[in-house]
Amino acid sequence: MTTTGLPSTKQNILQALFKHGQAAASRLAQDLDLSTQAIRRHLHELEADGLIEYHSVQQGMGRPQHLYQLSSAGRDRLSPQKYSEFAVSFLDTLAETAGQEQVSKVLEKQWQRKAAVYRDRLGNGNLKQRIAKLVQLRQEEGYMAELHQASAQHKQRFVLVEHNCAISDVAESYPSICGHELEMFAAVLPDCIVQRTQWINDGEHRCGYSIEVK
Repeated sequence: MTTTGLPSTKQNILQALFKHGQAAASRLAQDLDLSTQAIRRHLHELEADGLIEYHSVQQGMGRPQHLYQLSSAGRDRLSPQKYSEFAVSFLDTLAETAGQEQVSKVLEKQWQRKAAVYRDRLGNGNLKQRIAKLVQLRQEEGYMAELHQASAQHKQRFVLVEHNCAISDVAESYPSICGHELEMFAAVLPDCIVQRTQWINDGEHRCGYSIEVK
């Protein structure tokens, strides 16, 4: 789990907002098993530190409700340490000297190598065991991944959710990397159909993948 240098309750609040995208104080209090009053105190301090922000929504005739979300500084605080600036600069230089086609080949080769590592680590267990191991590997790499089993007629179906992208800066400059990542998941799980259902680059607060047995 990524650490922030903050007290545990504040870190838990940031991680909950990372997961939900936005949430009211009452929702956070329920998730973290704290009083709403205590949550509001922490939210006020996090807002003062510039780590969160909120907007108000009107619900019925009552008072407007504050919905909190991470600021850009808050997202940066939760992101794992990475060398994205160097990676983007390297790819820019490669594009200038060798062309965009070469960049695409390099990214594709990188994900092929990554797929080989994943296949070796996943082993030969049943589908649920292999996907659970994949989620564990992604968590270790800073993706804040979760696995959910979805209902499907006559077939096993899972949903892999990643609330954080460890390569978000690279993906913003070179979105094709996300296509190669999808190909990597398909290569790691050859007995499954893997489809992207949510994408951070489309403005959503997480990436989601549907994994269904062929």
